[in-house]
Amino acid sequence: MAKEVKSVEYGLEKIFEGAQDFLPLMGTDYVEFYVGNAKQAAHFYKTAFGFQSHAYAGLETGVRDRVSYVLKQDKIRLVLTTALVEDSPIGEHVKKHGDGVKVVALWVEDARKSYEETTKRGARSYMEPTVETDEFGEVVRAGIYTYGETVHMFVERKNYKGEFLPGFKKWESDYNPASIGLKYIDHMVGNVGWNEMNTWVKWYEDVMGFVNFLSFDDKQITTEYSSLMSKVMSNGNGRIKFPINEPAKGKKRSQIEEYLDFYNGPGVQHVAIATDDIIKTVTEMKARGIEFLSAPPQDYYDQIPVRLGTHMDMMKEDIKELQKLAIMIDADEEGYLLQIFTKPVEDRPTLFFEIIQRMGARGFGAGNFKALFESIEREQEKRGTL
Repeated sequence: MAKEVKSVEYGLEKIFEGAQDFLPLMGTDYVEFYVGNAKQAAHFYKTAFGFQSHAYAGLETGVRDRVSYVLKQDKIRLVLTTALVEDSPIGEHVKKHGDGVKVVALWVEDARKSYEETTKRGARSYMEPTVETDEFGEVVRAGIYTYGETVHMFVERKNYKGEFLPGFKKWESDYNPASIGLKYIDHMVGNVGWNEMNTWVKWYEDVMGFVNFLSFDDKQITTEYSSLMSKVMSNGNGRIKFPINEPAKGKKRSQIEEYLDFYNGPGVQHVAIATDDIIKTVTEMKARGIEFLSAPPQDYYDQIPVRLGTHMDMMKEDIKELQKLAIMIDADEEGYLLQIFTKPVEDRPTLFFEIIQRMGARGFGAGNFKALFESIEREQEKRGTL
């Protein structure tokens, strides 16, 4: 089990009480990717992940320097943005990092206050509070930088009735594949450089009022060849969770080092998306062409009853079916969870996705770390980057 920052007996609610209330967050509003070709990327996420056409901004809507496609599935909104002009920070971002997450937008009641509270605590400004209007009302947005070039955008939309944001129109499309059961963003993981994890943990504590409720050191997250360290940050209501990883010394190059090399700095490593039926979701994703990491060895699945203990009584899934799909399972004091990780979804070995189903558990699969990272190392070995 992972080492908790505070004793398990008090429960996570007690831990979250340590979060400050100056920045109430209601959820993830959207995640914006800067990509090389938004039209093609949108087709990929619709086809492979079951997202639906939602909104669009570009030349046809009066935007001259960029194009953005907004995709939606249940409570998830992805924005895919590409530069239309040569001299563009969007294009420079893609040139440096490849396709990746630029903006993690957070839904707030008051964007101005969120900006004021965070900047006065030391956040570096990305965008001052800006009111955007159209015939459907107004949205207030403001942004701050977090690790690397990643941005947290505060979005206040209580006075807006439009599709997405002013400047966007409804995206009508004849091609909308069926949903695969993705529900909401469970967490997003950031990779930072050597000895930077505690710096950013303190930043989230001081600037955002988050708490560190789980910590994993290089003795817990280790294989024969590599290791890393991670701390999980959460806001007060537990809706926003940001694990932060840093590399640790090992015999060979870890996945975090590989990411930092190819992304050219810190950034979002993976987005974890929740489902209510991981077997159905993963089966559909595989049929649509998504590649996942290889399955753990046989003894991993043989040991599931031992690892789950009393939670085996509530387990509904067939272990053989989980093994067939390479889905992993872990448990904590409150229940169990099922999870699986895609291979990188672009040519650089950087961004990937996690599919997770929680059956009471509120952890992050600490019992799966060794098997997971050995699987990642097998992929690194193929790439010659281990």
